[in-house]
Amino acid sequence: MGHGHDHSDHQTKHKNHSHHHTSASKNLAWAFILNLIFSIFELVGGIYSNSIAIISDAFHDFGDALSLAFVWYLQKVSTKPKDRHFDYGYKRFSILGALIISVLLSVGSIFMIIESIKRFITPAESKAVVMFGLAIVGVVVNGIAMIRLHHGTSFSEKAVFLHFLEDILGWVAVLIGSVFMYFWDLPWFDPLLSLCIAIWILYNAYGNTKQVMRIFLQAVPVSLNRSDLIVQWEHIKGVRSVHDIKIWSLDGNHHVASLHVLIDKKTKPNQFQNIKEQIRKIASNFDIVHTTIELETDEEKCNLHLN
Repeated sequence: MGHGHDHSDHQTKHKNHSHHHTSASKNLAWAFILNLIFSIFELVGGIYSNSIAIISDAFHDFGDALSLAFVWYLQKVSTKPKDRHFDYGYKRFSILGALIISVLLSVGSIFMIIESIKRFITPAESKAVVMFGLAIVGVVVNGIAMIRLHHGTSFSEKAVFLHFLEDILGWVAVLIGSVFMYFWDLPWFDPLLSLCIAIWILYNAYGNTKQVMRIFLQAVPVSLNRSDLIVQWEHIKGVRSVHDIKIWSLDGNHHVASLHVLIDKKTKPNQFQNIKEQIRKIASNFDIVHTTIELETDEEKCNLHLN
Protein backbone atom coordinates (compact mmCIF):
# COMPACT_ATOMS: atom_id res chain seq x y z
CA MET A 1 0.00 0.00 0.00
CA GLY A 2 2.73 2.41 1.11
CA HIS A 3 4.84 1.58 -1.94
CA GLY A 4 1.96 2.40 -4.31
CA HIS A 5 1.47 5.72 -2.55
CA ASP A 6 5.17 6.62 -2.99
CA HIS A 7 4.98 5.72 -6.65
CA SER A 8 1.91 7.91 -7.23
CA ASP A 9 3.60 10.72 -5.27
CA HIS A 10 6.60 10.51 -7.57
CA GLN A 11 4.30 10.58 -10.61
CA THR A 12 2.43 13.58 -9.22
CA LYS A 13 5.70 15.47 -8.67
CA HIS A 14 6.79 14.69 -12.21
CA LYS A 15 3.42 15.81 -13.56
CA ASN A 16 3.52 19.02 -11.51
CA HIS A 17 6.94 19.83 -12.88
CA SER A 18 6.07 19.19 -16.54
CA HIS A 19 2.71 20.89 -16.39
CA HIS A 20 3.73 24.06 -14.54
CA HIS A 21 2.96 26.28 -17.54
CA THR A 22 -0.28 24.43 -18.27
CA SER A 23 -1.41 25.12 -14.71
CA ALA A 24 -0.49 28.80 -15.13
CA SER A 25 -2.70 29.12 -18.21
CA LYS A 26 -5.44 27.02 -16.56
CA ASN A 27 -5.44 29.31 -13.53
CA LEU A 28 -5.65 32.38 -15.75
CA ALA A 29 -8.49 30.88 -17.82
CA TRP A 30 -10.34 30.07 -14.62
CA ALA A 31 -9.82 33.60 -13.31
CA PHE A 32 -11.10 35.03 -16.61
CA ILE A 33 -14.38 33.06 -16.59
CA LEU A 34 -14.99 33.86 -12.92
CA ASN A 35 -14.29 37.55 -13.47
CA LEU A 36 -16.52 37.84 -16.53
CA ILE A 37 -19.57 36.22 -14.88
CA PHE A 38 -19.02 38.19 -11.71
CA SER A 39 -18.64 41.59 -13.44
CA ILE A 40 -22.03 41.15 -15.17
CA PHE A 41 -23.66 40.13 -11.88
CA GLU A 42 -21.95 43.10 -10.20
CA LEU A 43 -23.09 45.63 -12.81
CA VAL A 44 -26.73 44.57 -12.37
CA GLY A 45 -26.36 44.72 -8.58
CA GLY A 46 -24.60 48.09 -8.71
CA ILE A 47 -27.34 49.66 -10.85
CA TYR A 48 -30.04 48.17 -8.60
CA SER A 49 -28.38 49.34 -5.37
CA ASN A 50 -27.43 52.70 -6.94
CA SER A 51 -23.85 52.34 -5.66
CA ILE A 52 -21.12 54.11 -7.61
CA ALA A 53 -18.48 52.04 -5.78
CA ILE A 54 -20.04 48.83 -7.10
CA ILE A 55 -20.78 50.14 -10.64
CA SER A 56 -17.24 51.45 -11.10
CA ASP A 57 -15.87 48.18 -9.73
CA ALA A 58 -18.03 46.26 -12.23
CA PHE A 59 -16.51 48.16 -15.15
CA HIS A 60 -13.07 47.67 -13.69
CA ASP A 61 -13.80 43.92 -13.35
CA PHE A 62 -15.11 43.70 -16.91
CA GLY A 63 -11.97 45.42 -18.22
CA ASP A 64 -9.94 42.97 -16.18
CA ALA A 65 -11.83 40.00 -17.59
CA LEU A 66 -10.92 41.11 -21.13
CA SER A 67 -7.29 41.70 -20.21
CA LEU A 68 -7.23 38.34 -18.41
CA ALA A 69 -8.31 36.65 -21.65
CA PHE A 70 -5.45 38.38 -23.43
CA VAL A 71 -2.96 37.53 -20.66
CA TRP A 72 -4.12 33.91 -20.74
CA TYR A 73 -3.42 33.80 -24.48
CA LEU A 74 0.02 35.40 -23.99
CA GLN A 75 0.81 32.98 -21.15
CA LYS A 76 0.10 30.09 -23.55
CA VAL A 77 2.33 31.70 -26.20
CA SER A 78 5.11 32.19 -23.62
CA THR A 79 5.52 28.40 -23.25
CA LYS A 80 6.54 27.96 -26.89
CA PRO A 81 10.17 26.89 -27.38
CA LYS A 82 12.69 29.10 -29.14
CA ASP A 83 12.58 29.27 -32.93
CA ARG A 84 14.16 31.28 -35.76
CA HIS A 85 12.05 34.32 -34.82
CA PHE A 86 12.79 34.36 -31.07
CA ASP A 87 16.23 33.04 -30.08
CA TYR A 88 15.40 33.25 -26.38
CA GLY A 89 12.00 31.63 -26.82
CA TYR A 90 8.66 33.30 -26.02
CA LYS A 91 9.01 33.87 -22.25
CA ARG A 92 8.70 37.66 -22.60
CA PHE A 93 5.12 37.33 -23.86
CA SER A 94 4.01 36.52 -20.33
CA ILE A 95 5.51 39.85 -19.18
CA LEU A 96 3.68 41.68 -21.95
CA GLY A 97 0.43 40.34 -20.48
CA ALA A 98 1.38 41.59 -17.02
CA LEU A 99 2.13 45.04 -18.47
CA ILE A 100 -1.25 45.20 -20.25
CA ILE A 101 -3.13 44.23 -17.06
CA SER A 102 -1.25 46.88 -15.05
CA VAL A 103 -1.91 49.63 -17.61
CA LEU A 104 -5.62 48.70 -17.81
CA LEU A 105 -5.87 48.70 -14.02
CA SER A 106 -4.28 52.17 -13.94
CA VAL A 107 -6.63 53.60 -16.58
CA GLY A 108 -9.66 52.03 -14.85
CA SER A 109 -8.58 53.50 -11.51
CA ILE A 110 -8.28 57.00 -12.96
CA PHE A 111 -11.85 56.75 -14.31
CA MET A 112 -13.02 55.49 -10.93
CA ILE A 113 -11.37 58.45 -9.19
CA ILE A 114 -13.10 60.92 -11.56
CA GLU A 115 -16.52 59.26 -11.06
CA SER A 116 -16.09 59.14 -7.28
CA ILE A 117 -15.24 62.83 -7.09
CA LYS A 118 -18.35 63.65 -9.18
CA ARG A 119 -20.52 61.56 -6.83
CA PHE A 120 -18.82 63.08 -3.82
CA ILE A 121 -19.93 66.55 -4.94
CA THR A 122 -23.51 65.40 -5.59
CA PRO A 123 -24.17 62.36 -3.33
CA ALA A 124 -27.01 59.96 -4.12
CA GLU A 125 -28.80 57.49 -1.85
CA SER A 126 -27.61 53.85 -2.08
CA LYS A 127 -29.34 50.62 -1.02
CA ALA A 128 -27.14 49.43 1.85
CA VAL A 129 -28.69 45.94 2.17
CA VAL A 130 -28.08 45.09 -1.51
CA MET A 131 -24.54 46.46 -1.20
CA PHE A 132 -23.96 44.21 1.82
CA GLY A 133 -25.16 41.09 -0.06
CA LEU A 134 -23.06 41.90 -3.13
CA ALA A 135 -20.00 42.51 -0.96
CA ILE A 136 -20.26 39.05 0.64
CA VAL A 137 -20.50 37.39 -2.80
CA GLY A 138 -17.59 39.61 -3.94
CA VAL A 139 -15.31 38.49 -1.13
CA VAL A 140 -16.14 34.79 -1.70
CA VAL A 141 -15.75 34.82 -5.53
CA ASN A 142 -12.52 36.80 -5.54
CA GLY A 143 -11.23 34.72 -2.64
CA ILE A 144 -11.67 31.49 -4.65
CA ALA A 145 -9.86 33.01 -7.65
CA MET A 146 -7.07 34.34 -5.44
CA ILE A 147 -6.46 30.94 -3.80
CA ARG A 148 -6.14 29.40 -7.29
CA LEU A 149 -3.46 31.91 -8.28
CA HIS A 150 -1.68 32.07 -4.94
CA HIS A 151 1.04 29.59 -5.88
CA GLY A 152 1.61 31.03 -9.35
CA THR A 153 5.20 31.97 -10.18
CA SER A 154 4.80 33.67 -13.56
CA PHE A 155 4.75 37.45 -13.57
CA SER A 156 1.31 37.53 -15.18
CA GLU A 157 -0.09 35.22 -12.49
CA LYS A 158 1.39 37.51 -9.85
CA ALA A 159 -0.20 40.55 -11.53
CA VAL A 160 -3.57 38.79 -11.63
CA PHE A 161 -3.17 37.60 -8.02
CA LEU A 162 -2.53 41.20 -7.00
CA HIS A 163 -5.67 42.24 -8.85
CA PHE A 164 -7.80 39.73 -6.92
CA LEU A 165 -6.24 40.81 -3.65
CA GLU A 166 -7.19 44.42 -4.46
CA ASP A 167 -10.70 43.27 -5.30
CA ILE A 168 -11.11 41.46 -1.99
CA LEU A 169 -9.93 44.54 -0.09
CA GLY A 170 -12.34 46.62 -2.14
CA TRP A 171 -15.22 44.33 -1.23
CA VAL A 172 -14.28 44.32 2.44
CA ALA A 173 -14.42 48.12 2.29
CA VAL A 174 -17.87 47.97 0.62
CA LEU A 175 -19.01 45.50 3.29
CA ILE A 176 -17.97 47.84 6.11
CA GLY A 177 -19.37 50.83 4.23
CA SER A 178 -22.77 49.19 3.71
CA VAL A 179 -23.03 48.48 7.46
CA PHE A 180 -22.24 52.13 8.19
CA MET A 181 -24.74 53.33 5.60
CA TYR A 182 -27.45 51.00 6.91
CA PHE A 183 -27.30 52.50 10.39
CA TRP A 184 -26.44 56.10 9.52
CA ASP A 185 -27.47 58.42 6.72
CA LEU A 186 -24.09 58.80 4.98
CA PRO A 187 -24.62 59.09 1.21
CA TRP A 188 -21.06 60.45 0.75
CA PHE A 189 -19.57 57.28 2.26
CA ASP A 190 -20.04 55.27 -0.95
CA PRO A 191 -18.04 57.62 -3.23
CA LEU A 192 -15.43 57.96 -0.48
CA LEU A 193 -15.00 54.15 -0.47
CA SER A 194 -14.83 54.13 -4.25
CA LEU A 195 -12.12 56.81 -4.15
CA CYS A 196 -10.03 54.88 -1.60
CA ILE A 197 -10.31 51.63 -3.60
CA ALA A 198 -9.28 53.42 -6.81
CA ILE A 199 -6.24 55.08 -5.21
CA TRP A 200 -5.17 51.76 -3.68
CA ILE A 201 -5.46 49.96 -7.05
CA LEU A 202 -3.59 52.75 -8.84
CA TYR A 203 -0.77 52.58 -6.29
CA ASN A 204 -0.37 48.80 -6.72
CA ALA A 205 -0.71 48.89 -10.50
CA TYR A 206 2.05 51.52 -10.57
CA GLY A 207 4.32 49.22 -8.51
CA ASN A 208 3.62 46.32 -10.82
CA THR A 209 4.19 48.39 -13.97
CA LYS A 210 7.51 49.57 -12.55
CA GLN A 211 8.68 45.98 -11.99
CA VAL A 212 7.59 44.90 -15.47
CA MET A 213 9.24 47.94 -17.08
CA ARG A 214 12.51 47.05 -15.32
CA ILE A 215 12.42 43.70 -17.12
CA PHE A 216 11.64 45.30 -20.49
CA LEU A 217 14.46 47.80 -19.97
CA GLN A 218 16.84 44.92 -19.19
CA ALA A 219 17.65 46.02 -15.65
CA VAL A 220 19.55 43.68 -13.33
CA PRO A 221 16.88 41.46 -11.68
CA VAL A 222 15.90 42.86 -8.26
CA SER A 223 15.86 39.39 -6.69
CA LEU A 224 19.43 38.67 -7.79
CA ASN A 225 22.36 39.47 -5.48
CA ARG A 226 24.87 40.69 -8.09
CA SER A 227 27.80 41.24 -5.71
CA ASP A 228 27.38 37.79 -4.14
CA LEU A 229 27.37 36.22 -7.61
CA ILE A 230 30.58 38.05 -8.61
CA VAL A 231 32.32 37.00 -5.35
CA GLN A 232 31.44 33.35 -6.03
CA TRP A 233 32.69 33.58 -9.61
CA GLU A 234 35.97 35.19 -8.55
CA HIS A 235 36.57 32.43 -5.98
CA ILE A 236 36.85 29.82 -8.74
CA LYS A 237 40.37 28.41 -8.97
CA GLY A 238 42.20 29.91 -11.97
CA VAL A 239 39.95 33.01 -12.23
CA ARG A 240 41.70 36.32 -11.52
CA SER A 241 38.68 38.58 -12.05
CA VAL A 242 35.41 38.95 -13.92
CA HIS A 243 34.31 42.12 -15.70
CA ASP A 244 31.92 43.46 -18.33
CA ILE A 245 29.12 41.56 -16.58
CA LYS A 246 25.67 41.92 -18.11
CA ILE A 247 22.68 40.33 -16.36
CA TRP A 248 19.09 40.78 -17.41
CA SER A 249 15.83 38.89 -17.10
CA LEU A 250 13.60 37.24 -19.68
CA ASP A 251 10.40 37.13 -17.62
CA GLY A 252 11.29 37.91 -14.00
CA ASN A 253 12.03 34.24 -13.23
CA HIS A 254 14.59 33.23 -15.87
CA HIS A 255 17.72 35.37 -16.24
CA VAL A 256 20.50 35.69 -18.82
CA ALA A 257 24.13 36.70 -18.26
CA SER A 258 27.27 37.43 -20.22
CA LEU A 259 30.72 38.10 -18.77
CA HIS A 260 34.43 38.40 -19.52
CA VAL A 261 36.72 36.27 -17.34
CA LEU A 262 40.37 37.10 -16.80
CA ILE A 263 42.23 33.81 -16.41
CA ASP A 264 45.30 33.32 -14.25
CA LYS A 265 48.51 33.04 -16.32
CA LYS A 266 49.43 29.69 -14.74
CA THR A 267 46.09 28.14 -15.79
CA LYS A 268 46.50 25.54 -18.55
CA PRO A 269 44.13 25.70 -21.56
CA ASN A 270 42.82 22.20 -20.71
CA GLN A 271 41.39 23.69 -17.45
CA PHE A 272 39.37 26.34 -19.31
CA GLN A 273 36.40 24.03 -19.87
CA ASN A 274 36.23 23.19 -16.17
CA ILE A 275 36.27 26.91 -15.26
CA LYS A 276 33.39 27.58 -17.68
CA GLU A 277 31.38 24.71 -16.22
CA GLN A 278 31.87 26.07 -12.69
CA ILE A 279 30.81 29.56 -13.80
CA ARG A 280 27.62 28.15 -15.35
CA LYS A 281 26.89 26.00 -12.29
CA ILE A 282 27.12 29.04 -9.97
CA ALA A 283 25.01 31.09 -12.42
CA SER A 284 22.24 28.46 -12.43
CA ASN A 285 21.98 28.79 -8.62
CA PHE A 286 20.98 32.42 -9.28
CA ASP A 287 18.22 31.43 -11.78
CA ILE A 288 20.45 32.31 -14.74
CA VAL A 289 19.39 29.95 -17.53
CA HIS A 290 21.81 31.13 -20.20
CA THR A 291 25.42 32.28 -19.66
CA THR A 292 27.80 33.54 -22.34
CA ILE A 293 31.42 33.45 -21.17
CA GLU A 294 34.44 35.05 -22.81
CA LEU A 295 37.78 33.95 -21.39
CA GLU A 296 40.74 36.34 -21.53
CA THR A 297 44.41 36.11 -20.60
CA ASP A 298 46.64 39.05 -19.62
CA GLU A 299 48.01 39.33 -23.16
CA GLU A 300 44.55 40.09 -24.56
CA LYS A 301 43.26 43.61 -24.29
CA CYS A 302 39.54 43.66 -23.61
CA ASN A 303 38.18 45.36 -26.72
CA LEU A 304 35.02 46.53 -24.96
CA HIS A 305 35.20 50.11 -23.78
CA LEU A 306 31.61 50.50 -22.63
CA ASN A 307 31.26 51.42 -19.00
